[in-house]
Amino acid sequence: MCKVTYFVQPCPTCGRKLQVKVEYLGLEVSCQHCGAGFISHDPDMISPPLTNPVEDALHKADAYLGRGLSGTQFPATFGSN
Repeated sequence: MCKVTYFVQPCPTCGRKLQVKVEYLGLEVSCQHCGAGFISHDPDMISPPLTNPVEDALHKADAYLGRGLSGTQFPATFGSN
């Protein structure tokens, strides 16, 4: 019989602890609770650098609020009248 090995990783959006299969390390997974997608990584390792921290924060906020950002364009500058 084959045993499956898991590691525990908190969801970066809602904070709930998730059991992620080891073979999913480095792959995009979704939280079972809030539905947010993220790249799984060993929580004992230093987290991977963000390629675009502003866009990442917007996606996390939208996932937390239950909306998707597909096709949404944001202005390059804010507050110009």
